[in-house]
Amino acid sequence: MPYQLAIAEDLLDKARVEDDMLESDFNAVSFQMEMEALFFGKGEGGLFAFNEIDKNRRIKYPFYPKRSDFKAADKKLYIPEKQPGEIRIISADIALMATSKHKNDATSIFINQMLRTNSGKYISNIVYLENNEGLRTDAQALNIRRLFSEYDCDYLVLDCKGLGLGVADAIMADIYDASTGETYGALSCYNNEDIAKRCVVKDAPKKIWAVHASSEFNSRCASVLRESLRQGAVRFLVSEYDGEEALMQFAWYRNLSPADKINLQLPYINTTLLVQELVNLECEIKNNVIKVKEKAGGRKDRYSSLSYSIFVAKELERELSAKQNMPMKEFVLKFVPPKIRSNMQ
Repeated sequence: MPYQLAIAEDLLDKARVEDDMLESDFNAVSFQMEMEALFFGKGEGGLFAFNEIDKNRRIKYPFYPKRSDFKAADKKLYIPEKQPGEIRIISADIALMATSKHKNDATSIFINQMLRTNSGKYISNIVYLENNEGLRTDAQALNIRRLFSEYDCDYLVLDCKGLGLGVADAIMADIYDASTGETYGALSCYNNEDIAKRCVVKDAPKKIWAVHASSEFNSRCASVLRESLRQGAVRFLVSEYDGEEALMQFAWYRNLSPADKINLQLPYINTTLLVQELVNLECEIKNNVIKVKEKAGGRKDRYSSLSYSIFVAKELERELSAKQNMPMKEFVLKFVPPKIRSNMQ
């Protein structure tokens, strides 16, 4: 039973509940499970279990973009140089503006740091994520292209079947950033020649991984993400409470305004919102195809962006593994006998 019933029956003091909610280590998901009788996790019709996600919240600090308010001396908060063999993916599920039909739509952006393990497999570290609402196509393209460059990404994953095609078109041309005076070069499509032909710059690097979200493709993405979470192959930021504790070690952070602190906590908060989104998704399986849907009033933009990123990560892992396991070609070296020049008269 929810805690409100205990308060109504004078079995629980309301002030005690309020004090618990004001504690620095308050966890909204745990509170809802324990006190509000809301069962998070894979229940009837569910696909993702809370425990399978929560155990993978192990990343202490995000990779903050340059616009974030922190001191340059704090190298723990830098976007680090790539490690040998590291691959970085930026994924975006695009929405332009809220409508009467899709009130909760937002553009969700993820940065995935793929690191190779000793076993030859890859771990996907979700080191940064953000959600934006109401941005124009050109503004979204500039933001994504800026992040692609800033994080030194190798691939950009976009759903080019719908609104993402307009963003892809903008990125397949040079983009000028008036705020910095920098021009970002065009990117072409890596996996779809028809979309690559839309690129207006000849020989632009092929970095865009175009997604065409059919029911079969979405089903594969759901399966890959679920299995990756079970195997611990995806890692997320720690909770916002653990994150704030980590940030509190910096003296300058303690002197920030509440608004500036919230801005630095946003990647942690967005991760918690992602967890809540995942465990509240419903699914139905028909003809071996998984259909994932949000509950009334819910959303799945973060899920979509994450699932695209993990699917592409697994495809890249498969490609790299196939290349490494290719048999060595047999080389035949032909030697030409030397010409001996005689000095005899």
